[in-house]
Amino acid sequence: MPGAGSSLATRAVCRTILLDEVRFILGVRAVLAGRAYHGHMQIDAAIKTEGLTKRYGAKLAVDAVDLEIPRGVAFGYLGPNGAGKTTLIRMLLGLTRASSGRMWILGHQLPGERADALAKVGAIVEEPRFYPYLTGRENLRIAAAVRGPEAEARIADSIERVGLAERAGDRVSGYSLGMRQRLGIARCLLNDPEVLILDEPMNGLDPAGIMEFRYLIRSFVEEGRTVILSSHLLDEVEKTCDAVAIVDKGRVVRQGSLDEFRGRDYAKVTVEVVEPDLARRVLSGLDFVKNVEVLSPTELLVSLETGVRGYQLNGALVSAGVGVERLEPAKATLEDEFLSVTSDMGIR
Repeated sequence: MPGAGSSLATRAVCRTILLDEVRFILGVRAVLAGRAYHGHMQIDAAIKTEGLTKRYGAKLAVDAVDLEIPRGVAFGYLGPNGAGKTTLIRMLLGLTRASSGRMWILGHQLPGERADALAKVGAIVEEPRFYPYLTGRENLRIAAAVRGPEAEARIADSIERVGLAERAGDRVSGYSLGMRQRLGIARCLLNDPEVLILDEPMNGLDPAGIMEFRYLIRSFVEEGRTVILSSHLLDEVEKTCDAVAIVDKGRVVRQGSLDEFRGRDYAKVTVEVVEPDLARRVLSGLDFVKNVEVLSPTELLVSLETGVRGYQLNGALVSAGVGVERLEPAKATLEDEFLSVTSDMGIR
């Protein structure tokens, strides 16, 4: 049997989890019961911030962030570790106070309309925590108990939705990280949220788990929900999200739809040629060619100096006797844009 010290430690962890849950929900209820309604700006976005800033002493964690997240999309909040992503989420959820700036969730301004703002929000900040000695279903019953009878009625559907029906009767101590993440999503679904805020939800998942999570997020969007996905995983954000904001050192350096990020990059051109060896020799002698990368036996990716266009490259190759089968601007990727605007790894 576990020792007395182990039992006391487990109880302490469980008390902390319960206090966090009750403090959040009862705090929302207290605001609903005790405050008078104040009119608010008409905000169409799911989430909007203006000049949102958070300081910890001399450290600037979030730097005057202006963010606008449309409703009904998967939105990637993308940045390297330590960029201030989790701090911004904690401010939106009322878990830490902003130093300055304004923020709205579903048209309700925080912190004054916190209860209305968070009534239709589900969130996972970092790794979700549960009572390890209770089953997944029992954990959800405790969460539903402080939310009301409608939440209790959603438990079975939430478990089924995240694919935990066969394991809901098992103790959470035996769950993998991916299963705990899915149970965290099920807990979010208890209040039928319009907005889901997920902080690094794919950390520690295997490829199959990541794919399942991606499909789950897209299914929420198809239902009209908004999903905010905070992550440093470029590939998964690109495969999952409709729009992205790139954050670096607490600042949003660029935001827009994924189609905008995937625009054509006229500084790079893909060239398919008949004589690749001759083409490389010709390209190495052109002063407006910065770099040549071999993509396949007949395809080259050519980086050009600023202002040089593809037709100039084509003319130079044809004049030198190189047969050009195809020439087109290279398609920019989210990774290209991320590395060009962030300071991670000394980029800027």
